Amino acid sequence: MILKMKQKHSSWILYGIIATIAITIAVQVYWNYKNYIVNKQQFINHVQISLDNAVEAYYADFAKREKMMFISMDATSSVKDTNAFQKLRSVNFDSILTTLEERIAKHTQTYIIDSGVTNYTKIDSGNVTIDFQKNNAPWRVKRQDSIRLFNQISSLYISISEDSLNFEKLQTFLDTELDRKQIEIPYSLQFSVNDSIIEEMSTATLPAKTLKTFSKSAYYKPGEKLAIEYANITMPVLKKSLFGILISTLLSLAIISSLLYLLRVIQRQKQLAEIKNDLISNITHEFKTPITTISTALEAIQHFGAIKDPEKTQKYLSISDKQLKKLHLMVEKLLETATLDSEKLLLKKESVDMIDFIQKITDKQRTLSGEKTLSFRSNVSELPAEIDTFHFENAVTNLIDNALKYGGDTIEVNITKVLETIEITVSDNGNPIDKSQRDKIFDKFYRIPKGNTHDVKGFGIGLYYTKKIVEKHQGTIQLVPNTNHTIFKITLFS
Repeated sequence: MILKMKQKHSSWILYGIIATIAITIAVQVYWNYKNYIVNKQQFINHVQISLDNAVEAYYADFAKREKMMFISMDATSSVKDTNAFQKLRSVNFDSILTTLEERIAKHTQTYIIDSGVTNYTKIDSGNVTIDFQKNNAPWRVKRQDSIRLFNQISSLYISISEDSLNFEKLQTFLDTELDRKQIEIPYSLQFSVNDSIIEEMSTATLPAKTLKTFSKSAYYKPGEKLAIEYANITMPVLKKSLFGILISTLLSLAIISSLLYLLRVIQRQKQLAEIKNDLISNITHEFKTPITTISTALEAIQHFGAIKDPEKTQKYLSISDKQLKKLHLMVEKLLETATLDSEKLLLKKESVDMIDFIQKITDKQRTLSGEKTLSFRSNVSELPAEIDTFHFENAVTNLIDNALKYGGDTIEVNITKVLETIEITVSDNGNPIDKSQRDKIFDKFYRIPKGNTHDVKGFGIGLYYTKKIVEKHQGTIQLVPNTNHTIFKITLFS
């Protein structure tokens, strides 16, 4: 019941982490998308402003070089003094500020325009004021800029004496405005009248998908339009948003990495808990058997008259002694395992002949092999090395013992000299270890799962112990991939 509750709790934690990761990704994607939309609109606005500023600059430059014409917007308007108006009709822009007041002063007649009365009056040397009276309602307009002054009069507007645009000149002003806003895009300019394109120019070949922006300048007659068409701005906008995207990505990766690390820690703790429970179960099982055997032998001696039979007494004492030695060996293994990860375990190395050393270990294990075949081979007759004989014997014994317990019927122990290394292999013809278990078999207390069975005894510390002892001899141990055999190889560097 408790185990099921813990599993359910772990599942909820897993679901919570997955949901948090999903929400984090969704929020960052949404934020970046909204940021992209805002930057895209801002980019379009900058293009619009650049176009309008370029048009303003173009006509300002044009006005300095060309003549201006003042005409009536309303065909029904009447001008009482045609001669006076004709004299004001054509004026050089450069001379407007200096001569306009003189011309107005010379012609102070009243002009009737759109049923209104316009009186031109000189106010001072730097400004011109127009008193416009319509339906007896006076209205005064005062502007420093002569062009804007005449634009504000409802009955008059400025008409450029040429109907075409100098695209080369306009492009110069537009490029200047775009450079000022750090915008680099291929574009084309289109001047149309009543939706019919009159003139067009392009800086580059544009793709099929484009955006178009129209100038909002007031200099064009009704029906005239100036448009800029430019390529899709996805990359420029993304480039502008790169810093925000980078920060967002780093933040998301940091959060996701932390959550994944937390998940890994939780899973690791769960595995350790399972290993701990399995270890306790195995220790209980391993210790219970010799304790029960000893208790039975002592009970027989004490209560069933075995003490009167010296032969039986010796037999029961021998059984008890073997079981006590077995208990002592298991306790020693547990204590040694506890010291493997620390610096407390010191090796006492001595020079030995590895051929003779490994062969003696093989011969000792052959007496325990039963019906299985255990053989030894070497490609040299003598091979000296510096090792701790006690711990290294235990390490090799663990490999042979595992082969006898879990392997096939034929076990081979080989020792060879390869260049400056010594290779010791223990192989059997049993079923190879599954790929999913190969990286875990050297972990402390890990046992290959075979369900809830205890047909094979052990704590899951044999291979861990062997690995640590070999590493303390500056060597390596590995499971050699093979489809027909299980092969463990120890490599020592001489």
